[in-house]
Amino acid sequence: MPSEERGPEPLGPETITWRYFGDWRSLPLALWAGSMQNMHPGLGAGVEQHSRFFEERWERLFRSLYPIGGVVYDGPGARRTAHQVRDYHRTVKGVDAEGRRYSALEPETWFWAHATFVMLPVLITDHFDRPLTPEQKEAYYQEALRWYRLYGVSDRAAPRTWAGFEEYFDRMCREVLEDNRATRAVLDVSRLGPPPSLRRLPDAVWAVLRRPATAPMAWLAVGLWPEPVRQRLGYRWTRRDAVLLWLLGRVVAGVWRLVPFRLRYHPRARAGWARARGEAVPPPETPEKYLPPRARRGEPTHYVPERYRPAGRDGG
Repeated sequence: MPSEERGPEPLGPETITWRYFGDWRSLPLALWAGSMQNMHPGLGAGVEQHSRFFEERWERLFRSLYPIGGVVYDGPGARRTAHQVRDYHRTVKGVDAEGRRYSALEPETWFWAHATFVMLPVLITDHFDRPLTPEQKEAYYQEALRWYRLYGVSDRAAPRTWAGFEEYFDRMCREVLEDNRATRAVLDVSRLGPPPSLRRLPDAVWAVLRRPATAPMAWLAVGLWPEPVRQRLGYRWTRRDAVLLWLLGRVVAGVWRLVPFRLRYHPRARAGWARARGEAVPPPETPEKYLPPRARRGEPTHYVPERYRPAGRDGG
């Protein structure tokens, strides 16, 4: 494993990863990523035993976009951001309900979480843009290895080629992922509260809007799951669904070409592109509305910008 001083170079604007990872089209795939991650036994146990994700699902999603995106878009600061993300997980370990020991920083567990992020640009391009060629996928995967190594976690679980990664991902879906409580909880949106920007909505109004606001994300998750995952979780995907997804993809791809470049990206990615153009733009941090409750902002498992941390505490 390379040392921190002589580690891999952070990714830059010439990479395929920069072009797609911070793209807003990945946001509707959040339920896909969350469910795929939680189906891993170690990740699912960590979420069940250490996370309050289910109490603040929107907030956790939106604030996580900042540091995770920073590992790709922070340029010379990307390694520092990656180490911060890694260190938020140091205390996430224990024994699951089956008596299996787990740790978030165990290389096989950590790489699976990364693998789901690696898949996001591939899914975006396959379904909502122009698919990457085999040569582009190989180049992109080599970028993904550089990106992964910034965390300073062993890469022993990481295949060395895109073909190897495809085999790894298929094997994980067929042999390792499981139907567990954390996954079912992610997929259950029946009690999901409104996003922070809609907090003032009356409960009765949100009760009406909840299903039409969340059902498309659930439908997308099912459609983008590999077939072994659908079978394990007991979901069906019909020919009609496949046609609708194809039509949606063509519409999104067409509309996306009309969206101004600067509006296509999350703020952390947008700032990275601005710096690449020579602008002096610091990496933006999450707005306060996405932070955990004040009483928990000093806990080491939480990303909290320094200006919002309790005095004298080292909250993450």
